[in-house]
Amino acid sequence: MENVNIQVIARMHSDFATKFGIPRQSGLVEELRSTIVFEPEFRNPDALRGIEDFSHLWIIWQFSEAVRTGWNPTVRPPRLGGNTRIGVFATRSPFRPNNLGLSSVKLLGVEHTEKFGTVLHVGGADLMDGTPIFDVKPYIAYGDAHPEARGGFTDTADDFLLTVDFPEALLKKLPENKREAAVAVLTHDPRPSYQRKPDRVYGLTFAGFDLRFKVRENVLTVVEVNKV
Repeated sequence: MENVNIQVIARMHSDFATKFGIPRQSGLVEELRSTIVFEPEFRNPDALRGIEDFSHLWIIWQFSEAVRTGWNPTVRPPRLGGNTRIGVFATRSPFRPNNLGLSSVKLLGVEHTEKFGTVLHVGGADLMDGTPIFDVKPYIAYGDAHPEARGGFTDTADDFLLTVDFPEALLKKLPENKREAAVAVLTHDPRPSYQRKPDRVYGLTFAGFDLRFKVRENVLTVVEVNKV
């Protein structure tokens, strides 16, 4: 089998310290804010010349927490309850031959910093903090957008949306600029699809805080918020 070398050009800085709770696709939670920081050898500002003219970007990255030896031709998507097997290339499962992820994010700003060189501020990313990035490309609507596209088994994604009950006293424990994003993340039901125990307390680490919650009859109730 032919092998090729590929370099990490950047890393994502996000509010997700672990995989649990990360939106299942990019763009689902537009309120999320992340920063792409380039590796030292790729901090030449000329490499980003003109990027501010684009509104969205493609990010090619690695499922760094899902790297395995070998691969399977079928996987069990959580959206199908974790029991139905689908061909790996018919899913966006992280368990793939090359563990590559593809995300479309909104470019919010280009900042020139003294410590990290030129960084990109993006919205709606579905990447864990520290995720290695292999490439950044502009999103081009005339070629990349397909409004008529069918989504297969993912067309039922809206069925998983929850109503979030986040008591004000607990919500105020979060920084004000993180509250809207936290609620949006919880709305998209962070639980694995095969775990639906109404009395179980789940924990999500977000923006340096541990959010504890329960879910009963499509209502997610936050019961505890603690700084990590």
